[in-house]
Parts: sequence; C-alpha cells; structure tokens
Amino acid sequence: MEITFLGSSNAFAAEGRYWSSFLVDKKYIFDAPPTLLPHLKQLRVPLPDIEVLFLTHHHGDHFMGVPFLFLEYMYLTQRTKDLHIVGPPGVRDWIEDFADRCYPNITKDAGYRRIYVDAVPKKEQTAGSVSFWSMPMNHVKESMDAFGYRATINGKTVAYTGDTMFCEEVIDLAEGSDVLVLDCTYTEGCGPEHMGLDDMKVIRQRIAPDTTIVLTHLGGQPQLDGLANVVTAQDLKTFRFE
Repeated sequence: MEITFLGSSNAFAAEGRYWSSFLVDKKYIFDAPPTLLPHLKQLRVPLPDIEVLFLTHHHGDHFMGVPFLFLEYMYLTQRTKDLHIVGPPGVRDWIEDFADRCYPNITKDAGYRRIYVDAVPKKEQTAGSVSFWSMPMNHVKESMDAFGYRATINGKTVAYTGDTMFCEEVIDLAEGSDVLVLDCTYTEGCGPEHMGLDDMKVIRQRIAPDTTIVLTHLGGQPQLDGLANVVTAQDLKTFRFE
C-alpha cells in the first residue's frame, strides 16, 4: 500500500505546509482541501482512476477541493467510471449544493455518476471496491458531524481519524489497522478540538505496536524521540507499506 500526503498541516497552513489530505494507491482520497487538484496534477495521478473520496467533516480545509475536481471532469479530463463520495449523513446535498454555488451547472451530467454514501457508525459498508467502517469523532460536536474511517484497500487496512480530540473511538478505529493516520495538531499537550503529542503517546501505548502511526494536521514538528513506529507526514511524500 502506498500513502501519499497531498498536505500535512492544519487550517492555518502552519509552517507553510499545505492542508492535510492523503491519497492511497493513487485511487482513494481521504479529505479534499482546496489544493487537491493541483497536487494530484503535480504527482501525475491519473484523474479518471480516482475511485473514492472519503470526507471527514464540513470544515473548508477538508472538502473545498471537490468542486475543482468536478470542474476538471466536465471540461478537461473525460471520466466515465462512477465516482464514490463518502461522508457524514447528508453528504450528497452538502457537496452538490456547494459545488453548484462555486460553478453553476457543474453538477449536471458529465458522463459519469457520482454515488454518495452516508457513513453509518460501526457498520461495514462499501464504496466502489473498498470496504470501510466509520466512527463518530469528537470534533466541534455541537455544530457538525465528524467521522473517522477504517478502510481495507488491496489487502491492507488504513485508519484515519480526521480532526478530533482524544476519545475512545480513536482506539476502536485503530483496531486491526496496518496504518493509523492521526490528527496531531499540537506539538505538546492536547486540545481544544484536536489531538496533540500527549494524546498520541497514550494512543501509541494502547494500540498494536505493529500499527504504524503517521501524524498529520500538524501545527508544528513534534519531537518523536523514543516513540516506536511513529512518523510525521510531509507534503507530497509517499510512504510504502509492505
């Protein structure tokens, strides 16, 4: 399994990094920041091969790149295969409305189907060829739903928290995963609204040692001295897992 980070920072583009998002095996995208399309093009990813978009929540640094992908498929890159979009309940109305506000009529027929899948907590679901499982996360719960995902792709399992404070659901999400992509916004301490280095140390102790933790949504560069099997994401860097 290959995981390529399209960005590794938070909403403030800390340290000049881009907004957090990653691509698995050049077909499966987890979160879609405004820089999604240019970074896919820089990496020469075949755009018609994108099969599934997983969207964690409604904050702009996690979904505002979607309309540009629709625009590309309408005018420049022909697409015929279905595009699956997974997100919190109501994802169809949210994305279709937002995209149409950005570029009127880009949600009309463009030669392919957009198939939306509402995440249902603790239930095995499918999107395209991918089996996935989701959990609600602890992120601004008073104003939106936020989800983490665990997906099986080509025989490997990747879990992704999206944005969240520490909660027991993070541990559940990590169970059985080969890779856990983890919100680590704070280089020390923890909270509010996100996890930090202190949370990550607890999680490292509580999950399987052979699960690789990759830290993203970074507000700075955390010190990982003495922490086994933990790495930090970097913009446009690819990690390979055998």
